[in-house]
Amino acid sequence: MKVLKGATLIDGTGASALSDATVVVDGDRIVDVGPSDAVRHGSGVEVIDLSGMTLLPGLIDCHDHLGHTGYGLMDRWELDAPPSLRHLRTAQVLKDTLDMGYTAVRDAGGLDQGFKQAVDEGLIPGPRLMLSISLISPTGGLSDMRSPSGHCCPGPVNLSLPSGMADGPDAVRAKVREMVRMGADVIKCATTGGASSRPGHGPFDREFSRQEIQALVDEAHDQGRRVMCHALGGPGLRLALEAGVDSIEHGTYLDEDPDLIPMMAEKGISYVPTLLVYVYHRENVLAHVKPRARDLYPHHMESIQKALKAGVRVVAGTDAGGWGHPRNAGELQCMVDEAGMTPMQVLMAATGLAAQCLGMEKEIGTVEKGKLADLVVVDGDPLQDIKVLLDKARIKMVLKGGQVHADRRAVTGVKAAAG
Repeated sequence: MKVLKGATLIDGTGASALSDATVVVDGDRIVDVGPSDAVRHGSGVEVIDLSGMTLLPGLIDCHDHLGHTGYGLMDRWELDAPPSLRHLRTAQVLKDTLDMGYTAVRDAGGLDQGFKQAVDEGLIPGPRLMLSISLISPTGGLSDMRSPSGHCCPGPVNLSLPSGMADGPDAVRAKVREMVRMGADVIKCATTGGASSRPGHGPFDREFSRQEIQALVDEAHDQGRRVMCHALGGPGLRLALEAGVDSIEHGTYLDEDPDLIPMMAEKGISYVPTLLVYVYHRENVLAHVKPRARDLYPHHMESIQKALKAGVRVVAGTDAGGWGHPRNAGELQCMVDEAGMTPMQVLMAATGLAAQCLGMEKEIGTVEKGKLADLVVVDGDPLQDIKVLLDKARIKMVLKGGQVHADRRAVTGVKAAAG
């Protein structure tokens, strides 16, 4: 049994920070939490003094691509390195992500079930993984990975990551079943192009028809899977919402149609705006990408603010992978500095609300009795400066399921000062 004592607790529920808190962990679960003078524990336990530090739930990234390293054809066709080297690079990304206090990640495509099995078996360190396997889209959509010359990828490069292309309602239903068979915990689809998609297929261009997206959503729900949908604007965005997807990824032009945000609020659809990826795209070297990313910026900011006011669940996701793997908390900084969210709103977006988006709120996301002991200890106060979550030296402890993954408290030999 571990007793984490003396920290200021931000529990992920939106409640005010609690100073001098104690959290009691038995095995992989939290068994008690509250003010230190009110929490009792027996003798013979491991007491961890966290005075002057901040204790948070494990952080959650709702949209990542842990197995990707670039947008280029060499990466998309997995031609840049031997498979073994690519896999080892991904294993390092998983470890680095957990090192920074991210104890759960929803992968939005490109990571096969072997990595989840390896993490679950303790073969490699990493966050809890929720997989989508491959993004589903029609021919000509985001899963159509043929080269500009018209050449198709020379055979399946990874049998555990089948192609996501499907045309027609019946084929779409079959594709959903195939993803589930290959280990998908969530179904990822696209109903529009994006900022980085090919010339002539951008944020307002629709992908699936109404019948196709409805078949996808219905089949996914029948299979007990949620649907995360890449959609930026135009008719494809509306179709996704009307079909009943569970989260909108990006949603950069939600502000342009007054019906959409109220529809999200009414249906309980989560919003994953993925700001960090567009910081990258605003300086993208491709001539057609940069203006798209710069055009959507004011609409994106307005969409987030309108969503918050309407009570839509806004959650954190980086959409990392295409430009490498920056520290995931960069998304949290963007949510504060660019979107104007408060630090408490942002911390909830990366903890309690994120767990709701994943459908894992009964297990993770908040520091409460009965929850899994996924915890992060920080030197500093993220309510005053969200950037402390970007500094590895200030991520003093990371616990996943009650097990200490990282303990950096003694690195400097100096007791941490209050934030």
